[in-house]
Amino acid sequence: MTLQEAIVARHSVRQYIDRPIEADKTARLQQAVAEANEAAGLHLQLVTGEPRAFAGGMAKYGKFSGISNYLALVARKGLDEQVGYHGELIVLLAQTLGLNSCWVGLTFSKQPSSYCIAPGEKLYGVISLGYGLNQGVPHPHKPIEGFYTASGEVPQWFRDGMEAALLAPTAMNMQKFGFELLPDGSVRAHTRFSLIGTYLRIDLGIAKCHFELGAGKGNVRWAD
Repeated sequence: MTLQEAIVARHSVRQYIDRPIEADKTARLQQAVAEANEAAGLHLQLVTGEPRAFAGGMAKYGKFSGISNYLALVARKGLDEQVGYHGELIVLLAQTLGLNSCWVGLTFSKQPSSYCIAPGEKLYGVISLGYGLNQGVPHPHKPIEGFYTASGEVPQWFRDGMEAALLAPTAMNMQKFGFELLPDGSVRAHTRFSLIGTYLRIDLGIAKCHFELGAGKGNVRWAD
């Protein structure tokens, strides 16, 4: 499975079976985490065999169960978009390895002894990882025309990027992002106003990750 295929196949999964992630897959994930941290100055950390984060009432409220592996989204403050972009690359890699996942912002219990948060850093949330009880369900796909503006003819690569972006997971499935194809062929991505703004920049990073993969990274030149 390619990352592009993983975009289509991957859905959020909240219930997992009691099956450890194999050593070779754990190593692949650890390598991806190290690459993300190096590329974007993040401090993401893979936590395995730790069930306490999803053993309390908050997890039950979120209908999570069976989770003992997750990615701790630790980074300096202000790196929300990079956390979203690189976290989603790891999510899609996990899907290619036959694993399931879910972005989790609030409905888990923090476990400070299981990961390191340095001064100036924060825990943005976690991503559950493992073998799902099911493969999740797709959400309705909204028309891409409501999520972009463009002057002139819209090339196929841009449309492909938008199709992929609309498959990006977002907080409460709000999809508060938009894209603009500029006259010089560059692309600007932005958040759209929402009263629920805590995860807007993370969601934008996830959407940009999907857009690049769908459009072909060589086709995308991001505007300042």
